Amino acid sequence: MHSWPIAQLTDRLAMRFGPDVAAWCADLPALAARLADRWDLTLGEPYDGGASSLAIRCTTADGRPAVLKLTPDVPFLASQVDMLRSLAPSGRVPEVLAHDADAVVLEAVVPGTEATASPEQWAGLMTALHSVKPPASLERTLRGRMEEAFARIGRRLDEPKIAARLSRATWDRTIARCSRLLDTQTTTVLLHGDLHPGNVLDGGERGLVAIDPKTCVGDPCFDAFDYVVDAAGKEGIAVRCAEVASAAGLDPDRLFEWSRVNAPMAVIGHLTWGGPEEAIDELLALALPR
Repeated sequence: MHSWPIAQLTDRLAMRFGPDVAAWCADLPALAARLADRWDLTLGEPYDGGASSLAIRCTTADGRPAVLKLTPDVPFLASQVDMLRSLAPSGRVPEVLAHDADAVVLEAVVPGTEATASPEQWAGLMTALHSVKPPASLERTLRGRMEEAFARIGRRLDEPKIAARLSRATWDRTIARCSRLLDTQTTTVLLHGDLHPGNVLDGGERGLVAIDPKTCVGDPCFDAFDYVVDAAGKEGIAVRCAEVASAAGLDPDRLFEWSRVNAPMAVIGHLTWGGPEEAIDELLALALPR
């Protein structure tokens, strides 16, 4: 079995699940070995990153490249399998090859590198995903998705390095801005729900492929706002917003307002992972009143 950075993984997952996740992380090599035996997988190296799970390169018995994904959040894993299957008609998510309560085996996206997407490519991905009819059983809404995100991420506002740059007044103003957008949404679609650049892979001739969905029903602008905000400190948020809105047929003013909702969350991400200062400054300015 390959050597795993268990200490680093524990630190990363503890930010999401708390310190008790350490016991789960310590058992990961043994758990992965049991699953490999069950599904006749040859395990490779773990992927880097992931805020709530561990993904491991593997090969199936017939030589197909695949990914073994494990998470301590067992209910969410089951839910994500359902989400992937609901988005399967788009052709833009990995195929589910096997799953049970412990883990899921997914088709490996080839070449699978993190995509450097143009606004037109991002719009094409969104169009494919949003063309899928929401399942009749789907009860998750964008309002609930945002309430959960504000509650979870908002717990970090008192951390010294975050409190020094991001005020609670700005956070509360952002929640109010989000509420206004939710109250006025007139078009709703099946959303990926977590469509940031780190969750979009290069699928070669297949085009962009999205992983790790958190599907819900809501405003189509939502699946663009992480990509738009990623332009902070680069070509600029306003520039990318206009380009994506044009390519995807979205209301540019509404997309810009959604990007303002995302800005404080992106600031927290940059402060956590050492993002560039110019990006943080642009995001903080975006979060100010207009």
